This record gives sequence, structure tokens and C-alpha cells, in this order.
Amino acid sequence: MNIEDVKNIAVIGAGNMGHQITLLCGIHGYRTTCTDVKGDILKKAEQFADSYLPERVKKGKLTQAQADQARANITFTPSLEDAVKNADYVIEAIPEILEVKRELFADLDRMAPAYAILATNSSYIVSSRIADVTRRPDKVLNLHFFNPALVMKLVEVVQGPHVAEETAQVSMALCERLDKVGVHLKKEVEGFLLNRILRAIAREAFWLLEMGVASFDDIDKAQVYGAGHPMGAFRLMDLTGLDLAYIGSMERFRETGDPADLPPPSLVERYMKGWYGEKTGKGWYDYTPEG
Repeated sequence: MNIEDVKNIAVIGAGNMGHQITLLCGIHGYRTTCTDVKGDILKKAEQFADSYLPERVKKGKLTQAQADQARANITFTPSLEDAVKNADYVIEAIPEILEVKRELFADLDRMAPAYAILATNSSYIVSSRIADVTRRPDKVLNLHFFNPALVMKLVEVVQGPHVAEETAQVSMALCERLDKVGVHLKKEVEGFLLNRILRAIAREAFWLLEMGVASFDDIDKAQVYGAGHPMGAFRLMDLTGLDLAYIGSMERFRETGDPADLPPPSLVERYMKGWYGEKTGKGWYDYTPEG
């Protein structure tokens, strides 16, 4: 397979990442089908597509013809089998739970064409922990987009020892076709490139907060106005989701048994309250009208 053979893309999961990846692919000319087990999430994804594209036209980012074509490229369906039966490339974007992903990839392997590449958008679960449930481990890899996928340019293409060179190269070429900057990791490493760097920063930020050295707001200001970062660790967490930060920490702790990998108390407190960041109206910062 080469990049010219990729015509149809399936996106599994219509949540925050999945629906944006779907739009991204549709805008760049790919026939794209998005599915989700939750009907309300799928409906919201379709509503987002129907509102986002006209807004891009109003802002002069797309012509009306381009927006119409992009919308025509995109289909939403509750059926996993219908979503993947003609797919050349599948992108999974479901929650970061290993066993759930393994069950899904076993289904994808059974339902998708034998030549299709099966990619996971996981930000830290390496594909070698998933590929063995399929009959095509050489075609299973990480294709990690960053949130928000419609805006962020970086995509990490992670080539584990089981991944064929052809699979990695097609995936790098797909990044280019989607107007993204792909970086090729030739070895699997937990956390990949950017998240390992960001995690080190977040660990220090949490230590400073938990020790009472400074408020989360002042820690963020130090990063922005001193280091030139576009946003601080806590503001970034609000954007990506405190629930993801909590679940990721718990998954690492289950793997390592190291108490240092447990989520910090201040994160646990917000997670238990359901304060997941922008998407819930509260996280570290208050995004409600009252706030």
C-alpha cells in the first residue's frame, strides 16, 4: 500500500479527538466515516460538523464549495461494521483503557479489509500492547494527534518493532496530506516524544503546587511569561481534560506500582468533583459564566 491507495478513512470514537479528526480528514478530501457506541456523542459530533464548516466559510478559511465537499465526504453511523467495511485506514480515538482498545482492535481486524492500516490515537498506550489481537500486527501503529486536532500541527507516528516500514511511511505521508507535521518515532517509548517532556514539566508544577510554593495560576504565569510557553501546565490540563490526566496517571501506576506515578491529591480532588476542565466548565480555572 502507498498513500495513493488511501481513499476511505474510518474514525472510531466521536468524542473530542474523534470528531475533529473526522472533520480534518473530510476537509482534506478523504471519504470519512465516524462511529461511536454512544448515540448522543455521535449526534453531537454531527452537529459540530454542521456548525463548524459554515463558520470556516464565514471566516474566509474555506470557500462554500470546499465546505460543501467536506461535508459530503463525512458520514456518521452507529454501526462499527458499516464504518470500517470499506476503510483503507482506520483511526481509533476511544478512551485510554487498554482492554477496551484490545477488544475493539480484534473487532476491527475481523471487520476491516485485510489491507487496511489500523491506527490508535492513544497518547501513551503503545501499539505493541494491542497488535497481537489482530492478524495484521505489521499494520497496527500509533498515530497520535494532539488536542485540538483541527488546530495542532504535530502528529506522532510511532513505529514499534512489529510495524512494517510501509505502514510507517504511509502514515507519515497521510500526516502530510492532512497538512500536519509528522514526527517518526523509530522505537516505542511510553509517553512518546512531547508528552514525556510535558509530563516532566507537569510533575514539577504539581510539586510546587502541593508544597505550597505558589498557586497554580502563578505557576502557569511563570511558564508563559518566563519560558515563553503558549500556556502553563494547569491551563493545558484544562484544555486536554483532567479526566485524561487522572486516568493516565492511574494506568501508569498500575503498570509500574510506583507511588510517584499516582495522581497528585489536588488532581484527585478535582476529578472526584467532575471538574474535568473546559468541557465541564470547571477544572483548575472556572469557565462558567459566573466564573
